[in-house]
Amino acid sequence: MNLAKDVRRFTNEVRRYSRLALGLSRLARVPRVTEPLETLRRDLENREPAFLDLAARAIYAKPENPFHRMLKLAQCEYADLERALRCDGLDKTLQQLLRAGVYLTHDELKGKQPIIRSGEVIPANEHSYDNPTLSPGVELRSSGSRSGGGTQSQHSVAAELHLEQYNLLLAHELGTYDRGLVAMLPILPSPGGLLSAIRGPLSGWHTAKWFAVGGHLQDSGHYRALTAAMVVVARLSGSRCKFPTYLPQNDFSPVAEYLAREKAAGRSCVVGGFVSPAVRIAAIAAERGLDISGTIFSVAGEALTPAKRAVIEATSCEVYPFYIITEVGIIGYACSRMKTGNCVHVTEDSVAVIARKRPAPFSETEVNSLMFTTLAPFASRALINSEMDDSGIIEDINCDCVFGQIGFRRQIRDIASYGKLTGQGMTLIGTDVVQVLEEALPRRLGGGPGDYQLVEEEGEGQTNVTLRVSPRVANLNPEKVRACFLEELKRHYGGALAARTWSHAEGVKVTIAEPFTTSTGKVLSLHLLGNQKPARRVA
Repeated sequence: MNLAKDVRRFTNEVRRYSRLALGLSRLARVPRVTEPLETLRRDLENREPAFLDLAARAIYAKPENPFHRMLKLAQCEYADLERALRCDGLDKTLQQLLRAGVYLTHDELKGKQPIIRSGEVIPANEHSYDNPTLSPGVELRSSGSRSGGGTQSQHSVAAELHLEQYNLLLAHELGTYDRGLVAMLPILPSPGGLLSAIRGPLSGWHTAKWFAVGGHLQDSGHYRALTAAMVVVARLSGSRCKFPTYLPQNDFSPVAEYLAREKAAGRSCVVGGFVSPAVRIAAIAAERGLDISGTIFSVAGEALTPAKRAVIEATSCEVYPFYIITEVGIIGYACSRMKTGNCVHVTEDSVAVIARKRPAPFSETEVNSLMFTTLAPFASRALINSEMDDSGIIEDINCDCVFGQIGFRRQIRDIASYGKLTGQGMTLIGTDVVQVLEEALPRRLGGGPGDYQLVEEEGEGQTNVTLRVSPRVANLNPEKVRACFLEELKRHYGGALAARTWSHAEGVKVTIAEPFTTSTGKVLSLHLLGNQKPARRVA
């Protein structure tokens, strides 16, 4: 039985990375994008027809898409949707559909909860939302690594070209067009580092260096080998893709030293990557007196909090967030005027965003939950009003930056995650983590629900997670608990990559202490940065 499972896993891996190699080869041959401003303006003007066309092809003509049944239950035929868009516009139509039950929670999208509307269970699987007309490209997985598990999305060459348009305009907006790009991104199974290294020249940035966390050879050696093979494929196809340089354990100083050397030579860089590693790089530069001033950090993956921004800006560097979700695509970019907060222009040509008030899971707070609708013909998934367990405030703005010139006149500010762990740029579904805390650890180490609590918190220079274990669980060694937690985490989608990244940065701590309680006395297994209220310890 295990042999058959191993054979299936190996076969799936071969298929997946064969497709990835073909996609990267195509991508490496794509010519540089030209005239993005006018193209994006035209796409923005046609967002309603684009949405209607995607809905026709990927929802109304595809009964297996759960939105097909939701729209039927809401008595919204294609002609009704067309009429509503013509009369009320896209955003008001989406609000009407939300009230009629056409939406998805994050747990419904991930298959963690059944979809029930009007008392009817609507069947779904991970391919139910796929865009059936999508051309082949690169398979993406959201911070995950478990073979055959979790959410995967097809990222077409057309989608990559569209992304290049955004990146090209961003380079002009930030004045970084001719700078070297330093990628601080993971290796496979996440393809983000590879895509960044390949597409840098297409965006006006030459990829000068790629730094990565490599993990240990025994658990990540095959991913190192696969990554090297994909770089070779890209290079044979004409790309100037760099091989990754692996960082020592819990050490980001090689990146800071490289930036300082480039600065001394008169070549300031752009660093692209996740928020916490960017903060660690800036912190170690300040600690060692390395001059990296003028470096621009373009970051995503977790909230850019005021504390994290302050660490980067203290080194006379600038930092600008962008907002991207694998299942949806690019949500927005910060422009050069956005020098405070966690705020982006919404890329409204390819995505629509509305919000609803709702109680946050794992919390007693109410959040402004963001709901996303895909519009573009190259979208990997056809989604309507789909939550990703992120919150934020949507506002109209009048900005004269390059994104404002296109017509992107809405922003999302105060972006935070309320239902998933996002520290170090790794995404772990909250319900998976709760299963580890309430079932797996008690089964292996003793105790029960309420004795283990994971707290996401701002550390010195990065987001950390602290596993609090009640003293009621006898004879526990913190290091044994930590190893057991990371081992169990690997059984869930995204866990292996998260364990590798957190272990490198020493971002998981274990404390033998009573869990925090809420103001009403509840013990919540998961405390997330995005929805924390002041807590107290159990007496």
